[in-house]
Amino acid sequence: MTATEENPAALHSAVITWFDAHARDLPWRRPEAGAWGVMISEFMLQQTPVSRVLPVYEQWLARWPRPADLAAEAPGEAVRAWGRLGYPRRALRLHAAARAIAERHGGDVPHDHAQLLALPGVGEYTAAAIASFAYGRRHAVLDTNVRRVFARAVTGVQYPPNATTAAERTLARALLPDDEATAARWAAASMELGALVCTAKSEACGSCPLAASCAWRLAGKPAHDGPARRGQTYAGTDRQVRGRLLAVLREATDPVAQRQLDAVWHEPVQRARALDGLVADGLVEPLSGGRYRLPLG
Repeated sequence: MTATEENPAALHSAVITWFDAHARDLPWRRPEAGAWGVMISEFMLQQTPVSRVLPVYEQWLARWPRPADLAAEAPGEAVRAWGRLGYPRRALRLHAAARAIAERHGGDVPHDHAQLLALPGVGEYTAAAIASFAYGRRHAVLDTNVRRVFARAVTGVQYPPNATTAAERTLARALLPDDEATAARWAAASMELGALVCTAKSEACGSCPLAASCAWRLAGKPAHDGPARRGQTYAGTDRQVRGRLLAVLREATDPVAQRQLDAVWHEPVQRARALDGLVADGLVEPLSGGRYRLPLG
């Protein structure tokens, strides 16, 4: 057992005190954001940096201040408003979740973890994050940033595994403060520490409140010796082609002809595969005469 595990209260105090002084003023952290604002941010922030999310988030809340407002729109409007955030299936899932909230929960985002988990597009992490950040509930919130902090400060390795493991979940639960309000604050604080200080590319140990007890630092910062870390390739991939096809459809007010889509990518096989994938994912609706539009139903 490391020194950090032996004294979790000191760990909590150090990180929360740092957070009180250094937390970013993000709109979804403000009281007026409410649970719906927290939920929108959690969907948008998956694999997407804060700087790209901020303007789209503000536009979404202005247009759809409650789940019922989004639920009343066609799903294609959610895809259109998603813009260039990437991974647009998140927009469809958020739309489906808004409809479920309107139908099952009277238009209010539920606070119960099990009810959150039952919503379309809401997995274990997102349910825990909403319950914790919106309602102050006691849950282990394990995103990439938190996993990296735990890997270094507690486990003594540079990076966590590529996929979350049972051992990581067990550790996160063991480190969770008993007090509900402190646990919620700890969840936000440990995530912020990973986002701003204990980053993947350039850890700033001189600014870290855990530097004196960090197992990885005390071990001399051994290099990562596990499986290769996954990269984020984009250029030339089907993801890029899908993005270009969706851009045409988002900007169109009427159905788009096949020839307009053909013009966005030179390689016909890859283009057709990307378009078929968009249709299969429910992001694009094919019409008669070789025309396409964003989904209405």
